[in-house]
Amino acid sequence: MARDPVLLQDWDLPVPYIASVAVTPADIDAYDHVNNAVYMTWFDRAAWEHSAVLGLPIEKCLQLDRGMAVLRSVIAYVRPAVLGDTIQIATWLLPAEGKLRVRRRFQVRRDADVATLARAEIEYACIELSSGRPSRWPPEFREHYVALEAVARAAQALAPV
Repeated sequence: MARDPVLLQDWDLPVPYIASVAVTPADIDAYDHVNNAVYMTWFDRAAWEHSAVLGLPIEKCLQLDRGMAVLRSVIAYVRPAVLGDTIQIATWLLPAEGKLRVRRRFQVRRDADVATLARAEIEYACIELSSGRPSRWPPEFREHYVALEAVARAAQALAPV
């Protein structure tokens, strides 16, 4: 999908992968805003879409018997999303730490006013899907789950989530 250059400006990091979602009634909680658990679903969706674009769709992970399991999530909620909002979820791969883990940074923005609604950093570990045990990255993961150089440089200046 083509992206408006104005909307690509002012992300926390350069070269984001962007997934778009529309807030639905199912996303809304008793306080009339998007429930915090929905954000994790959005992060998951953006991560899967980005992985597929990088050449690692779910089918490839199943074939390799390898996947990435969430180890740790840190989320800062800045502003609420409400019914009718259209949301952009940006994600970036951050430099890997070792051969078992990868980190992703996320930023959630509302289309209407380009306000940042949330930021997150999620750490994943590679697992063997058939056993659930930690596993080293297969060559395909090492090839595709690589932080872009511009992202790695810019990430050094980011405040923690």
